[in-house]
Amino acid sequence: MERLDKFLCDSGAGTRSQVKAILKAGRVTVDGIPEKDGSRKVAPETQVITLDGEVLGGKRRLVVMMNKPAGYVTATEDARQRTVMELLPKEWAHLDLKPVGRLDKDTEGLLLFTNDGDLLHRLISPRQEVPKVYYARHEGQAGEADAAAFAAGLTLRDGTVCRPAVLEPIGPGESRITVCEGKYHQVRRMMASRGMTVTYLERRQEGPLSLGDLPRGQVRELLPEELLALAVK
Repeated sequence: MERLDKFLCDSGAGTRSQVKAILKAGRVTVDGIPEKDGSRKVAPETQVITLDGEVLGGKRRLVVMMNKPAGYVTATEDARQRTVMELLPKEWAHLDLKPVGRLDKDTEGLLLFTNDGDLLHRLISPRQEVPKVYYARHEGQAGEADAAAFAAGLTLRDGTVCRPAVLEPIGPGESRITVCEGKYHQVRRMMASRGMTVTYLERRQEGPLSLGDLPRGQVRELLPEELLALAVK
């Protein structure tokens, strides 16, 4: 059992204040009977709850993409620094979104959020080998030996073993890097191990998804075909 107002919030009906107004207006029914008391206990698995005649099914699953700007840490809260959560629309605050993996404070680009725990864990699990493609500007020039070292799997100075990755030089001091895991500052550390200090880093793709023309600092819900590509049912 749970409170009706909480159920409505979790179903995407609105914020707490919006749900209060919705209930007051008599727009909600429980088993066909109008209900205005948000504190009423309901059992969504056995009762039919509607809003404006539409049956609600509990928490609305949401998967969204952000084009993360630099200067924000990937965390749900931080007492000292700005977090990526501050960039999400306020009307999504009640949907319990969480970042899928992380981008460090200075890294920009594609960052997913979801309230689907199974999807979140599947995307961040190294066992799933979800490829993540980065664009990097760096000191020095990547060569064939560097690409071969990435392909073989690097061992970093602290003993961290990295899975085989792809390093593609695309211009003077520019490279495309594809990894299938997300260790701490991994791309920067891998490049540094080959004598190339990264000065700018952007994630452009994750699995079948790409940033496209999403402006920096903006978010959008994934399209149906993108959800299908992620095997979200």
